[in-house]
Parts: sequence; C-alpha cells; structure tokens
Amino acid sequence: MRKLLLSGFGTGFLPIAPGTWGSAAAVAIWLLGASALTLSGYDRWWIVGATVIAISLASAVCVGFGDYAIALWKRKDPSHVVIDEFAGQWVSLLPVAFLPAGRMQIFAAGVAFLFFRVFDVIKPPPARQAESLPAGVGILVDDLLAGVYAALAMWILIFALRGWMF
Repeated sequence: MRKLLLSGFGTGFLPIAPGTWGSAAAVAIWLLGASALTLSGYDRWWIVGATVIAISLASAVCVGFGDYAIALWKRKDPSHVVIDEFAGQWVSLLPVAFLPAGRMQIFAAGVAFLFFRVFDVIKPPPARQAESLPAGVGILVDDLLAGVYAALAMWILIFALRGWMF
C-alpha cells in the first residue's frame, strides 16, 4: 500500500520522466474532482478546500513514508516517488479553481501543468536548497515550492489576460 501511494498509484513506475506522469495524473484527478464538485452544485471555494485537503494528504504520505522510500529505493529522492509531484501540482492548480468550469479551466490546468513542470525541473531558489532537508521533507518541499512558483505564474497570467480570455 505504501508503494502504491508513494508512486502516485503506480505512475512513478512508468518509463521516462515518472515525475511528469505523476503530475499529469494529478491534473487528471484534479479536473475530475473539480468537475464533480461543480456538477454537484458546489462553488469554487469547495474546490479550493478539496484541493487543500488533497495537498495535505499527499504531503502527509510523502513525509510519513519518506524514510521507507529512501530505504527501499536507496536514493535520497527516489524517482518512483511521485506523490510529491501530486502535492506540488495541486498547489499550482489552486488559481485554476477560480476560473469558469469547462474548456477554459481545462486549458488553464494544462498551462499550470507546464508551469509546474518547468519550475520543478529548474528548481529556482530556495527549491533546490530544500532538497537537502531530511527524508520525506526533502522529497516534498522542493515540489511544494515549485507549485507555489507555478501558482504565482498562473495568477499573473490570469490577471494579465483578465477580460480578454477570462
């Protein structure tokens, strides 16, 4: 069960760029959840709340099972662990919850995915330094920071395009 959770329901075992697969799965799960909440009559604040809960749960799994993952895969930040990508990707999607449901939200989720992957790869300070934190915290925090950078980029984009696209 720990492997399944840490690997983002197995996406961490997919070939070539498991972090990208994990991020893509996180976007798909978020879009399904946001759509279900919207269709059930819940507003954007429910989507934000559900996203924060999801971020918290993914973060708890990463930190709680971090020592296990490091011992199992014998790496400080094992590539099979993508639950940290789930948490960071969901952070980047928080601004998307404020857009109208439908095509615009799907498009914006794709942009948030791209922003998150870029920031996760380049790891601007202090994200790179966060990798040196111990165990599961070190696995997680750089991705949360990449998510924050991507969320800020999304807010800038949303405000820049306000009135034209949104």
